[in-house]
Amino acid sequence: MVTIKTKEEIEILRESGWRLAKILGELKKNVKPGISAKTIDEIAFRLIKKGGDEPAFLGYRSKEDKTPFPASICLSVNEELVHALPGADKVFKEGDIVSIDAGINHQGLITDSATTVPVGKISKEASTLLRATRECLEEGIKAARGGNFIGDIGFAIENKAKEFGLSIAEGLVGHGVGYDLHEDPYVPNFGKKGEGLKLEPGMVIAIEPMLCLGSGKIVLEDDGFAIRTKDKKLCAHFEHTIAITENKPKMLTAL
Repeated sequence: MVTIKTKEEIEILRESGWRLAKILGELKKNVKPGISAKTIDEIAFRLIKKGGDEPAFLGYRSKEDKTPFPASICLSVNEELVHALPGADKVFKEGDIVSIDAGINHQGLITDSATTVPVGKISKEASTLLRATRECLEEGIKAARGGNFIGDIGFAIENKAKEFGLSIAEGLVGHGVGYDLHEDPYVPNFGKKGEGLKLEPGMVIAIEPMLCLGSGKIVLEDDGFAIRTKDKKLCAHFEHTIAITENKPKMLTAL
């Protein structure tokens, strides 16, 4: 069921999103060659708790998960797309691209955001992938106006991805968020204008385009969490939580 948040709840979510944006900014600064994913997770946990909040991912368990998620953030490298564990054995090297996906629970309300960052100097191909995925997110957010439809968001993202000749990851979508980490509605990264659920003021959604250099087909790793590209080609992930208004959307996870 799609939920409508009150003005008061959206203000709490804006504070939550501001805190999350600051934390992601600090995490990005620490992504360097020789640093482990576990170190980034430990920093995230400390920063979230320092603010008096809770990591929304830690202990989270969806209907499909066999076990609760054991970390504060998802940290995916290169061909890993989403939900990868931030292990101590995952050490960044020059040329990697690293996706950091995080959420916080502030006063009982949750925001969710992700960014993909370069480790040192990366290839031109990887740089274009990051720019394209950011632009897809920007286009999707522009389309998320009250009175528009879920399909308008997906259409905008899909069209921008086509401009770059990149594939959209199959089977992965954005979602509602706020009372829970994953709520209705699903927000696909493809679609047709005027189709799907109508966007109403008070809806809060996470828009998250995920683009790939290869086919876009995905597989689940043996750990039951990480999802990577089947052809092991590079992929990128950017995400913002927004609130639908009568006019342009309200950004909740930006500074």
